[in-house]
Amino acid sequence: MYETYRDLPPIQVTTETTVDMPTGTWRTFRPVISAERCTRCYSCWKFCPDLSIVVQQEGDYPYVDLFHCKGCGICANECRRGAITMEREPL
Repeated sequence: MYETYRDLPPIQVTTETTVDMPTGTWRTFRPVISAERCTRCYSCWKFCPDLSIVVQQEGDYPYVDLFHCKGCGICANECRRGAITMEREPL
């Protein structure tokens, strides 16, 4: 569907973060990004509803802000390369 991040819509799905609300404790599953499989297309960043996928600058690999990530799995679903897996949180 998208060849590069430049083919994505020009803005993220959301523009509001949950910075004042630590929603990470709601998670049952956490996204884990494999740098070996990641092509830095930034689809995960574009579609994260909580702005929990972070890219410091263009060309960097994304990482997950686990303090705010709720573990919805949208990032893993949007990743065409299968670079994001959802792993169960330890009990």
